[in-house]
Amino acid sequence: MDMNENKRRRSMLLYILIALIAYLAISQTLGTNLTARQVQDVSYTEFLTMVDQDQVKKVDLNTGDNTLTFTTGEGESEKIYETTMWPGDSTLIERLDEHNVDADANIPDTSGDMWLMLLISYGLPILIFLGIGWWLNRRMKKAMGDDGPSMNFGGGGFGMGGGLGKSNAKEIKGEETGVTFKDVAGQDEAKESLQEIVSFLKNPEKYNEIGARCPRGALLVGPPGTGKTLLAKAVAGEAGVTFFQIAGSAFVEMFVGRGAAKVRDLFKQASEKAPCIVFIDEIDAVGKRRDSSLSSNDEREQTLNQLLSEMDGFDNHKGIVVLAATNRPETLDQALLRPGRFDRRIPVELPDLAGREAILKIHADDVKMERGIDLGVVARSTPGASGADLANIINEAALRAVRFGRNRVTQEDLLESVDVVIAGEKKKSTVLSQHEKEVVSYHETGHAIVAAMQKGSAPVSKITIVPRTSGALGFTMQVEEDEHFLTTRQEAKDKIAVLCGGRAAEELIFNEMTTGASNDIEKATQLARAMVTQYGMSEKFGMVQLGQPASRYLGGGSQLTCSEGTAQEIDAEVQRLVEEGHQTALRTLRENRFKLHEIAHYLQKKETITGEEFMNILTRDDGFAPKMPKPPAE
Repeated sequence: MDMNENKRRRSMLLYILIALIAYLAISQTLGTNLTARQVQDVSYTEFLTMVDQDQVKKVDLNTGDNTLTFTTGEGESEKIYETTMWPGDSTLIERLDEHNVDADANIPDTSGDMWLMLLISYGLPILIFLGIGWWLNRRMKKAMGDDGPSMNFGGGGFGMGGGLGKSNAKEIKGEETGVTFKDVAGQDEAKESLQEIVSFLKNPEKYNEIGARCPRGALLVGPPGTGKTLLAKAVAGEAGVTFFQIAGSAFVEMFVGRGAAKVRDLFKQASEKAPCIVFIDEIDAVGKRRDSSLSSNDEREQTLNQLLSEMDGFDNHKGIVVLAATNRPETLDQALLRPGRFDRRIPVELPDLAGREAILKIHADDVKMERGIDLGVVARSTPGASGADLANIINEAALRAVRFGRNRVTQEDLLESVDVVIAGEKKKSTVLSQHEKEVVSYHETGHAIVAAMQKGSAPVSKITIVPRTSGALGFTMQVEEDEHFLTTRQEAKDKIAVLCGGRAAEELIFNEMTTGASNDIEKATQLARAMVTQYGMSEKFGMVQLGQPASRYLGGGSQLTCSEGTAQEIDAEVQRLVEEGHQTALRTLRENRFKLHEIAHYLQKKETITGEEFMNILTRDDGFAPKMPKPPAE
């Protein structure tokens, strides 16, 4: 529940409390004033004295409560008095006759007064509460964009907001999603798995004839930005059925029972609109694993139990399919993942090289581009990019074209947009001193030379010393010609050496260290630790897993699963691997010192050079041909 809703509830309770206090004060004041103004209590002796003095005009004997009510004076001077009748006075009637007092005895009907008192005591407060609730209900509905006249009470809480117990799922007709499988690229395997669900929703008779049943649910698992929501909408668009979309966090409420009520309402709507698709985004918000840390009355657990019950209870012969997306599948409850609820687990991974190029083509169709644009270069420059990243690259290129006054996107715009997404915009406000510029030039050249000297390493495509908004003072970009899905132990060690190339160049030329290598050190340490704990590439530990990946799709690293003593040995082995790469980089740069000076000076003048320029200088036969480093002794 957000802060605004909490404020509304506190304001509502304050209004009700103020109204109740005001009602009690007004009732007490009016009742006291009315009694004091109309009737005065006197003693029986005073009553007799006033009779003897002929002041009393009329007497009413109330036998119900044994009281006397009498009046004195006439017109505006008339006053009303009340006294208690003396039980043993048998001469009262004679005394009244002597003084010509009009006497009357009656048995009062108190039923009307009783109902009036009940109405004032109980009915009026209820009417006040209903009126305040109706007014607050209108105010809260307007705040939430719903100005309906209805008012709901109950449902696991005091709140009187609109839509209480409603799922508030976004309902979209299939043809209105505007998305089909043609709009999804780079996920061929996921589309193939979902195509069967589309076929069932279109032709259920074909499957019923053989006795097959439609999967109740499919869980889309993958990193952020890979198109899980897009795939779910594409299924609805292909099948032409109603699409219900809701976030998992929408089920979690402060009051117990509200989330379960929303789940019931969601599946009730789905049953009425079948065949349809129910899509729950970020289901880990409500479907987390139950354990001892959750109490039996926890709202999330109650909501999860209701979701499990509903997924077991609906009739999937009607064509109701539940799709859910998450990037934290390891946190989901096992009861939610079992067949019969989510029958399929569909990985939606980061696209490969061909998939990235296909995604770029889809987004490029929406942008005016010059002829001869090579999207393959962009695809090769963006390994590990998601569909959302690639869409952002195309958009950044279009924005750059407009900024420079062009009406079409050029290849230069695309390549620059890759740099923007990777390292940020060029930071014009940062002006490096001559010495700092020289240090950065040698640092980046050190990376490039070590990378070029490594056998099988990705070729260098760009070197720049232009500061970026990400904080980088420069970077060296390497682009693989072909995509690799396996990494050998030697390739991993070569990558560590390349990462150490910048610091090695600083030590070799300036005999000093700078903070510019902080990101390189971080990456080198992560890779070395993964070699030891996950990949079994350590000579000391061999083929043993010493760490367990955490949040695989969110880059959570790994958690050690070993003793404290082993952890210390792991740290020593990681340090050895990084230092080995460091020494390899130093040896490579010493053997190519003259090329290091030449390329660094050239880079310092131009600030940005291409991979082709770099290789021309490096391989130029001027008496200082590059030398391949000797592999370290095993």
